[in-house]
Amino acid sequence: MTDHHKTNIMTLTRYVLEQQRQHPDATGDLSIAMNAVQVGCKFVESCVRKARLINLVGLAGNTNVQGEDQKKLDVLSNEMFVNALIASGKFSFMVSEEVDDIVVVPEELRGKYCITFDPLDGSSNIDAGVNVGTIFGIWRLPSGDKATVDEILVPGSEIIAGGYCMYGSSCNLVLTFGNSRVEGFTLDPALGEFILTHPNIRIPSRGKIYSVNEGNTLYWDDATKAYFDSVKFPSAESGRKPYSARYIGSMVADVHRTLLYGGVFAYPSDRKSRSGKLRILYESFPMAFITEQAGGKATTGSQRVLDIVPKHIHDRCPIFLGGIDDIADVEAAFASNNNWLNDTQH
Repeated sequence: MTDHHKTNIMTLTRYVLEQQRQHPDATGDLSIAMNAVQVGCKFVESCVRKARLINLVGLAGNTNVQGEDQKKLDVLSNEMFVNALIASGKFSFMVSEEVDDIVVVPEELRGKYCITFDPLDGSSNIDAGVNVGTIFGIWRLPSGDKATVDEILVPGSEIIAGGYCMYGSSCNLVLTFGNSRVEGFTLDPALGEFILTHPNIRIPSRGKIYSVNEGNTLYWDDATKAYFDSVKFPSAESGRKPYSARYIGSMVADVHRTLLYGGVFAYPSDRKSRSGKLRILYESFPMAFITEQAGGKATTGSQRVLDIVPKHIHDRCPIFLGGIDDIADVEAAFASNNNWLNDTQH
C-alpha cells in the first residue's frame, strides 16, 4: 500500500486554500491574489534559468527611478508581474521598484488590495550567476476598490502578507500571512508546483553570522562601528566567539540565510546615504514582517521598521534584522553611541 505521508503533498495553492478555510468570513480574494503572485514567480524563475541562453542578461538601455541601470530581465519581470496582478482583479494599486509612479489598475479590474514589489532584487549579480529574487508585500485598502492613492503610505504594521521568492540552485518561496507563522516552499519543476519544504521557520534568537557590506565601513557612524566591532572582537566577559562574515549582496539571499541560520543582516545608514539604501515599501517592510513573524526583530537602530510611515512610495530606510538577542545588541549600541539617526554623529 502506498505510504500516505509521502504522497500527501502540501502545495502552495493547497496551503493558501487551507488558510482561507480557517477564516469563515474569507472571500477567497487573497487566495486568488496569491495565485497571481506565484504565477509571476514561476515565470521569472524560468527566465532566470534561461537568461544567458536567450540573451536576457545585459542592460535594457533604461534606468529606473532609483537611477540604477535596468537589466533586460528586470524589465521583463516587472511587465510579467504587473500583467498577472492586474488580470487577477484583486488589486487597485501597485508599487514597483521599476516604475516611477504608482501603477493604477483600470477601474473595471480593481480589487481591495495594494501590492508592493521588487520584481528582481539583486539583478546586478545575475550575470555572475548569484542568487536573485522577488520581494512582495500585500496591504488591504480600507476603501476597497474605491481607494485612493493616499491609502498606500501607511505603517508597515498594516501589512497582511509578505514574502519573497529566491531564484538560485533551487527556487524557494517564503511566505507569511501573520499569526507567527512563516512557511518555506520549494518549486518542483516536474510538477510545476511549490511544495512545502520548510514549515514554520523560526529564526534563532542568537546566531553566529553577520551580513553587511563592510566596504562602507569608512562612512559608518559610531553606533554601527561599535556593534560590528562587538561581534568581530567580542570581549572576554561575553564568553562569545567572533561571528563569521557572510555577504552575498543580494538581499533575498542574505535574508534567507539569516532566517534559517540566525545572526544579523544589515544595510545601515552612512555618510553617503543618511536615510539608508533599501526601499521601505517593497524591501524593508516585507522582510521586516517576515522576520518578526519568524520570531525575530527588524530595526533601523532606533525604531521598529514596521512603525515607519513613508512619505513617498520610493522612500528608503536603514535596516538591521535578525534574532531578538542579536537585534537587542544593535539597539543597545545605538542607544549608547553617536549615530546618524539622532543627529549626534558629526
